[in-house]
Amino acid sequence: MANLFDSTLFDTSLFDTDGAIYMGAQRAPEHCRVGLFGVPYDGTTSFRPGTRFGPAAIRDVSSGLETYCPQLDRDLEDLPFIDLGAVEIPFGAPEPVIARVQQATQAVLELGLRPLMLGGEHSISSGAVAAVAKQHPDLVLVQLDAHADLRHEWLGSLHSHACAMRRCLEMLPSGDLFQLAIRSGTKEEFKELHSSGRLMPTVDALRKALAPLKGRPVYVTVDLDWFDPAVLPGTGTPEPGGYFWPDFADLVSLLQEHRLVGGDVVELSPQLDGSGISAVLAAKVTRSLLLLLGGG
Repeated sequence: MANLFDSTLFDTSLFDTDGAIYMGAQRAPEHCRVGLFGVPYDGTTSFRPGTRFGPAAIRDVSSGLETYCPQLDRDLEDLPFIDLGAVEIPFGAPEPVIARVQQATQAVLELGLRPLMLGGEHSISSGAVAAVAKQHPDLVLVQLDAHADLRHEWLGSLHSHACAMRRCLEMLPSGDLFQLAIRSGTKEEFKELHSSGRLMPTVDALRKALAPLKGRPVYVTVDLDWFDPAVLPGTGTPEPGGYFWPDFADLVSLLQEHRLVGGDVVELSPQLDGSGISAVLAAKVTRSLLLLLGGG
């Protein structure tokens, strides 16, 4: 494992820096504003595995994109950010992985950076949210996803990817979770979505819900199966009837008005898409979030 950090300032055992780097990134934290890291885990996948290859695929294809984002009129070349590499995780059950993710996210925050995590399956998000919410108790969580992920347990696991938002809610002191355009779940999950008022059917609905919360810290979790399988087939649990890049661009415009302090991009299974387009879309989502996190 390549250790490129000052061990007096940073726990070098948390990350493996071997392998590809996201375009434009540094390998040292000095003067950086955003910390990017990957978590190659898919231990609770219940349909099609492969998200453990997601972070590496996003990095590999990122060099095929421009560093400049015309929508935001910002360039990664002007943003000092670090790619910390992959979190060193144990093999097997999700609990120690999530604990390790929380520890790694906390380390990123202690460097004064805003964290952006690449998955890996969605179960890992609760670890990152727990760390960010500890620093920002009034944190607001925005979820893009095909699925509600509100099960109390799935296939005997409390930390299945199907329970991701249930566990995140337990880590969220504010309880402010907004679930954008969910289209799949159990009858009980949809009852809860509607009765709680957390289901946002459109970006405009989310805009209205977030307006009174302007100034509050926001964390956005992007499960890539939110996108339609026509544009992103490389995901473990595809769901027809999804969304397209202009829909995500609307969300990016909305997030420009708010204080984004962290995020993640999860559930890319690159080996399920031989064209590689899914990884390219995921890398472009990552570029947008990096620029949003570094812009304020």
